[in-house]
Amino acid sequence: MVTTSGQTHEYESTGAGTRVAFGDMNEPGCYVCNWSGHLLRVPEDAIKPGRSPLLSIMGTEPLFVTKLSNDPYIAVSRARLIAADLDVAVNF
Repeated sequence: MVTTSGQTHEYESTGAGTRVAFGDMNEPGCYVCNWSGHLLRVPEDAIKPGRSPLLSIMGTEPLFVTKLSNDPYIAVSRARLIAADLDVAVNF
């Protein structure tokens, strides 16, 4: 459940709105990059230990993502609606 502007929105994903550092993502799901607005689809296989390729983005400051859904394959239109409810800028 996410509350914005006094309204309550129910999502099938319990993690919608969670903001984490890119390197700390440890759950599969659909995320939006806070620095670019790009959509990230993170399937379960991508976060299992020992899987490759491992993606790492290095910089002088942490890069954050916002979780939109537990489902990495959520429809783009639905992802955009959730991002809009969370006031997260998108570029997808």
